[in-house]
Amino acid sequence: MNINLTLDDLTGAEIIALIGEHLQNMSLLSPLESMHALNLEGLKKPGVTIWSAWKEDELVGCGTLKELDNQHGEIKSMRTALAHRRKGVSRRILQHIIEETKQRGYKRISLEMGSMDAFQPARRLYESFGFQYYKPFSDYIEDPNSVFMTKKI
Repeated sequence: MNINLTLDDLTGAEIIALIGEHLQNMSLLSPLESMHALNLEGLKKPGVTIWSAWKEDELVGCGTLKELDNQHGEIKSMRTALAHRRKGVSRRILQHIIEETKQRGYKRISLEMGSMDAFQPARRLYESFGFQYYKPFSDYIEDPNSVFMTKKI
């Protein structure tokens, strides 16, 4: 699948709907106190970059990189549109985010995600890219509903 990634300003109806779908899905899978997905306002804050993934003129996914400091980034809000799951969209987005971390000179990239079975495919994807399970980072704390992963760049 030929996928193009572009910086997104979060004003288009398609990306707003995809972020809404993501937040709704996360609220069904995670207790409120364990849900760390960013809403639109959070995604628009300084230090947060979001790319939308397109196949021709159809939005197929998105991925976000949050700068924690000048050597450490966090993957946030990676999402594939339901109709395009298991087609390599997330793999392509993750490749793009990792390349961006290299260009920025980061030494490490980390993420938090749910510990529930529904997140197993995502955990396998990150494992395939060399991410390892890790301790909580940044402002996160130990939580039985979360797993933490990191990759040295």
